[in-house]
Amino acid sequence: MNFHRQPGLFDLDERAAQLTALGDPLVKLKAEIDFEDFRADLNRVREKERKSNAGAKPFDVVLMFKVLILQHLYNLSDDGLEYQIRDRLSFMRFLGLRMEHRVPDAKTVWVFRERLKALGLVEVLFGRFNEQLARRGYVAKTGQMIDATFIEAPRQRNSREENARIKAGEIPEGWDDDENAPMRRQKDTEARWTKKNHETHYGYKNPIHADAATKLIQDYSVTPAHVHDSQVFEDLLDTETTDAEGHKRPVYADSAYRSEKHEERLADEGMASQIHEKGTRAAPLTEEQTASNRNKSKVRARVEHIFGAQAAMDGHRVRTIGLERARVKVGLLNLAYNMKRLVQLTANEVRRQARRAASPDGIGLPAVA
Repeated sequence: MNFHRQPGLFDLDERAAQLTALGDPLVKLKAEIDFEDFRADLNRVREKERKSNAGAKPFDVVLMFKVLILQHLYNLSDDGLEYQIRDRLSFMRFLGLRMEHRVPDAKTVWVFRERLKALGLVEVLFGRFNEQLARRGYVAKTGQMIDATFIEAPRQRNSREENARIKAGEIPEGWDDDENAPMRRQKDTEARWTKKNHETHYGYKNPIHADAATKLIQDYSVTPAHVHDSQVFEDLLDTETTDAEGHKRPVYADSAYRSEKHEERLADEGMASQIHEKGTRAAPLTEEQTASNRNKSKVRARVEHIFGAQAAMDGHRVRTIGLERARVKVGLLNLAYNMKRLVQLTANEVRRQARRAASPDGIGLPAVA
């Protein structure tokens, strides 16, 4: 065999066909998602008039968006992303690139993401995909789960005095000096320290509202880590969507979200509260309350599947500095998760239809996981 022969078009096509046969997940992702649906929103990135027609043409906006989705699916830095696109045939095929095509470099990826941040487009793109999900029939159906997870940021080595001034909204002494400008650019003054269950966290939080049936994220927020979960509860609450019987969807959350104010709000909205009850040393939970919490957990625990899937993508940390960039990264993480979840849901549906065809009475068919 001649290992030094220049690969031809048919050689690459054969290799791509072999990847498909081996189950390349990006083939299914590309088939299930209408990426062109995002073009109108993404075109805003290019609205700024070019000063000159000289130089290379900018990369297609949909291609660049798909690059960012790859980054979050596979937990890649900007430099690592550029390398993997050049190295992996599956990435190039997903992006519609061939060997002779230009590949976006790390700087280009960074600039494109910064434009999404400046225009506030990540939230728009997330909403656009939810519309696509609804057209496919994946609408909110049953309970709404509200919970949050920590997003770790690069830890800062500041003195106690510097941290105290940062918390007070002040700039520590000397940080504004010209000679400290490079150091200042690496300081995150918006991330915060907090402690939960004897574990220390530094960075941000990702509170989400997800549908209990599909485990698709319907809405999300990004806050500094010290913000209590309950403070964004009402922002994430869906008081409009009803189930198949016309009832407003019940709310599932852990005891951190339970308060008199929240219970009154849910009652006023005609929404069933499935928030865990709290016990105290002076008033421990009764057996009935404990059993009730256990039943609620059977649904509420499904939100942990979402966070577990994101953790498998190593999505619970950011390499960026500042709240606005964290919002972009976390928003893209939630969007990438929803895209991946859609592929799982459609595969489940195909398997279920096959079983239904084999068993016309439908007995014993499991629900979508």
